[in-house]
Amino acid sequence: MSIFQVINTSASALTAQRVRMDVISSNMANMDSTRGKLVDGEWQPYRRKIVVTQPQGDQFSSFLNKAMGSSDADGVKVTEIVEDETPFELIYDPDHPDANEEGYVAMPNVDPLKEMVDLISSTRSYEANVTAMNATKGMLMKALEIGK
Repeated sequence: MSIFQVINTSASALTAQRVRMDVISSNMANMDSTRGKLVDGEWQPYRRKIVVTQPQGDQFSSFLNKAMGSSDADGVKVTEIVEDETPFELIYDPDHPDANEEGYVAMPNVDPLKEMVDLISSTRSYEANVTAMNATKGMLMKALEIGK
């Protein structure tokens, strides 16, 4: 594995974690949005979104390296952002403009506790990758000093 590939691996992880943090902040911002999407003329609450990632090793060179016994890591990429299909929570609030005939309002399936746990996990992963990238940069700088 070359030294620049280590930096590329950390950079791909930083990008994936940034997307994950953006989606989490969007979920938190819409946790009370009862009009998230218009379906068949009726408003549905906002659905929680989840980032799906996978290793970037779907290129020919990565398969060739694996077949030859090399263990080059290619990093990670965001493949899609999917909606969480857990059911909406019904809350009794007859004065709400989106209440049904019985007075219940369907609220988004966003759990702020779950979002905070995901945000902390994403932040820690981001910090770990920044640390790895800085360590790699430090090694490169020391290698350049050897040549002086």
